[in-house]
Amino acid sequence: MAFSERVSRLKSSLIREILAAAQRPEVMSFAGGLPAEAMLPKVEWAAMPLSIGQYGMSEGEPALREALAAQARSLGLACEASQVLVVSGSQQTLDLAAKLHIDVGTEVMLEAPTYLAALQIFQLFGADCITVPLEADGPDLKQLRARLERHRPAFIYLIPTFQNPSAVRYSEAKRDAVAALLDEFGVTLIEDEPYRELTFDGGSATPIASRLKKASWIYTGTVSKTLLPGLRVGYLIASADLFPHLLRLKQSADLHTNRIGQWQALQWIGTEQYRLHLSELRDFYRDRRDRFQAALQKHFSEIADWNVPQGGLFFWLTLKQPLDTRTLLAAALAADVAFMPGEPFFPEPDKHPGHLRLNFSHIDPARLDEGLKRLAGVVRGALAVKAA
Repeated sequence: MAFSERVSRLKSSLIREILAAAQRPEVMSFAGGLPAEAMLPKVEWAAMPLSIGQYGMSEGEPALREALAAQARSLGLACEASQVLVVSGSQQTLDLAAKLHIDVGTEVMLEAPTYLAALQIFQLFGADCITVPLEADGPDLKQLRARLERHRPAFIYLIPTFQNPSAVRYSEAKRDAVAALLDEFGVTLIEDEPYRELTFDGGSATPIASRLKKASWIYTGTVSKTLLPGLRVGYLIASADLFPHLLRLKQSADLHTNRIGQWQALQWIGTEQYRLHLSELRDFYRDRRDRFQAALQKHFSEIADWNVPQGGLFFWLTLKQPLDTRTLLAAALAADVAFMPGEPFFPEPDKHPGHLRLNFSHIDPARLDEGLKRLAGVVRGALAVKAA
């Protein structure tokens, strides 16, 4: 077949395969990053103008771009609506950025671990992925400097607020230090913040992009975690030198983001209704986080370590006795429980055994204890076989 050479690097998404296998109603799933369906807001469509069904601007709806720019400025990001591009979920931002920057062999820098689907896109385009280990408050700065001195990455991709999968939130000091290093070495920043609004302790910090003085940047977010994932509405905001190229790439990809989803997002962004919804969402997820923590303590405290997330949707567990958690999937599904192995969140998965990413937002709390009990049983069984 006359396929492009990049197809040889195309990998299926393990998380999508797990979610497909976990469709049986009896399966208790901790695998996906799915919002709780009980918290998906009720939306109205009756007032939507008929004209929204027509083709639209590649940049996005002007009123929505203005609202997103205002929201970004409230976070400390100096920008205008002319720098906002509405995309088909923030996932499209990563695709456009990869098309803009990556040829086969291009070096890019990532956290270790990092977002699985970002890794999938960057490797598809042939990137050489250089990683920086994460500490409890952000990247290891000594190793970040060492890698920047040794390499010249096209960009660094960071998720500084409730990182997926680790739930790490960068400290103010780490954000300042990272920005200073990127300015010093002239490295473009791609800052991904899908979980910023899901904070459980009220803590907040301005984006790293807002602290840059010289380096180029792309800042991206989405309404998928706060409104409806099915809208597929996200956005990117970019420094002036990058925006025109990203716009042209968007035009060649899909002409424009669906206007119906954009219209619905505009009914919420910046409104009192949205503020109240976010407050309810935080309370709901905080309660689920607390219940999950209690169940983890009961069933996993002897076999794993973890930090309690202060926001986002995930717990990141590190087994005290490492093993390849991908080998546990079949046994877990046979026990009617699903989880996400940690190895695929690293560019070299075989070198990083012994982690599990568990989602706490979606599972019914009534099934939570039984699900974690079964999963812990699967892990204990594998550890016993390994020790034998």
